[in-house]
Amino acid sequence: MDSLIVAAAQALAAGDVLGALKRVALRDDAPALALRGIAMAQLGDLARAKTLLKSAARAFGPREAVARARCVVAEAEIALVSRDLGWPEKALETARAALEKHGDRINAAHARNLQIRRLLLIGHLDEAERLLARLDPSPLPPAVRASHELAVAGIAIRRLRIEPARAALTRAAEAAQKAGIPALIVEVQDAARLLDEPAARLVAKEGERPLSLDEVEALLASDAFVVDACRNVVRRAGDIISLVSRPVLFALARVLAEAAPADAPRALLLSRAFGARHADESHRARLRVEVGRLRAALEPLAEISATAEGFVLTPRLPGDAVVLAPPVEVEHASVLALLSDGEAWSSSALSIALSTSPRTVQRALDALATAGMVQSVGNGRACRWMMPPVVGFPTTLLLPGPLPSD
Repeated sequence: MDSLIVAAAQALAAGDVLGALKRVALRDDAPALALRGIAMAQLGDLARAKTLLKSAARAFGPREAVARARCVVAEAEIALVSRDLGWPEKALETARAALEKHGDRINAAHARNLQIRRLLLIGHLDEAERLLARLDPSPLPPAVRASHELAVAGIAIRRLRIEPARAALTRAAEAAQKAGIPALIVEVQDAARLLDEPAARLVAKEGERPLSLDEVEALLASDAFVVDACRNVVRRAGDIISLVSRPVLFALARVLAEAAPADAPRALLLSRAFGARHADESHRARLRVEVGRLRAALEPLAEISATAEGFVLTPRLPGDAVVLAPPVEVEHASVLALLSDGEAWSSSALSIALSTSPRTVQRALDALATAGMVQSVGNGRACRWMMPPVVGFPTTLLLPGPLPSD
């Protein structure tokens, strides 16, 4: 490989994108096309970068399996950054295996990190942890090791294991400083800042207050009876009752928990659960039926009794009944939680990440766009949706994937 290619590769590794482009901007051979593609990706021109990398992969001969695999890995990284979750993941695994076979363990580890980050993005935490366990970060260079520790921290945050997440981010910061890549240093700092932002609200008999992720972790591990409005479940320590598919029952449980230890008036229950402004006998009959269903669903954790004014919820074990709510109550919050990462998402990628139908996601996006909370760029298949980051928005607790003991 000639000196200009080597110098351009070293410049890219050090984060000097313009320095790399100066050396290969006018060349059309396969190594130069690959380096130009990576450089354009770092400058944010992802469409041009993808085209260059495809051209490079075609230009490399059949005997240059390692170079072709590296192009595939770079293309996969672009797909991840551009939230193209429909990109063929089997191609990445094939490229990773080829790199591993030919002894390029550093790029094979980078490919593995990309697989883990994709799984983390769509909420497949168990599978991400299995892949993570197969990767030994000790021999990796600082930049790849920082990416690995970010993946470790991401899984720990989504599992609400905050101390391990802090430790992983500390290791990531040290590795990023050794790598000396400004963009990587900023990425680690942004991830660390998430741990100190408000992640939820605690609604209890004493009133409301914001909670950090540390406090959320402590709450879910305590003896409190928690109605979790971030996941639509009711939990106490390790016991969890899901009401995700029963929104009326969850609405009733939330009103009862907010009123506890006092009773919740029937009029309030009818208004919050059914949207009934003027209740008649049919509404009251339905309320009795739904409260009966809720009583049966929560029977292991709480008792619901009728009073003269309404109904009262009493946990079976000593402890308070509280509500864990997002700090900002908005409709379609899970869509906003994904968009709040600042990246441009397609509706199909949002559908994959949320495990819901594309039409449902499109309706949510249209409603959010009408409210001025998101905006679209491009048309047709090139249409992407984005929003500016919102300080304090509950990105972690509303993202897809299970929390502890789910």
